[in-house]
Amino acid sequence: MKPTRAKEMERLYQNDARRFFGTLKKLENDPRVREMERYSQHKGTATFRHCHNVAVSSFRLAQRLGLRVEEEALARGAMLHDFHLYTRKKRDFRHVFSHPKLAMRNADRAFRLNDKEKNIIESHMWPLTVFKLPRSREALLVSLADKYCALREMRGKRRVH
Repeated sequence: MKPTRAKEMERLYQNDARRFFGTLKKLENDPRVREMERYSQHKGTATFRHCHNVAVSSFRLAQRLGLRVEEEALARGAMLHDFHLYTRKKRDFRHVFSHPKLAMRNADRAFRLNDKEKNIIESHMWPLTVFKLPRSREALLVSLADKYCALREMRGKRRVH
């Protein structure tokens, strides 16, 4: 029996959740990543929790939209997108523009990122970071999920997915 076009498309666009969540869990168990629990943002949400929220939201968005993604790059880029390792000062607007590059440098030193992962991290504040455009669907998903999660967290939601 020949598979239907819909089943064929579903199989084609089915991302591997085990690969994504395996990569995410490995990162979350790393003591360098766990250090993000010490820092906060968005009404006291720990940076670690925020990055977890963005990672899971990015993956679920890809699933809902039927987008094929590189699961490991998405998990690594999303979980490390705010790996700047400090709590920002309330009125420091420079943070918006400077933290993506710092987070990318820290993450690259600790985890040796590929080019796609670097772009995910550096472009996650797009369109505010005008010259750092998302160059992959993974980067665009993380940028969108970051804004969604930040808004939810500022409304007091710790878990957003």
